[in-house]
Amino acid sequence: MASEKNPEIEKMSFEDALAALEAIVRGLESGQQKLEDAITAYERGAALKKHCEAKLAEAEARVQAIVARADGSLGLKPEET
Repeated sequence: MASEKNPEIEKMSFEDALAALEAIVRGLESGQQKLEDAITAYERGAALKKHCEAKLAEAEARVQAIVARADGSLGLKPEET
C-alpha cells in the first residue's frame, strides 16, 4: 500500500469519505470484482478509513475544548499546563 497521501481524499469531508468507504465495502462484499480491482479498492478504502479517523479525532478535540460552565453557558476549556 502506498504511504503517500492522496490529495483527492485529503480534500473530502468526513461524510463524503464515509459514503465512499461504504460503497467500497459493499463492492468488496459482493465478491464480483476482479482481484486487482478488489486490491485497489481495498487500498483506497484503507486511505478513506484513515482520513475518517483523522477527521473524527479532529472533531473530538474541538468538542473536548468546549465545556459547560456552572451557569450553563459554554466556554473554552483552559489549556492544561
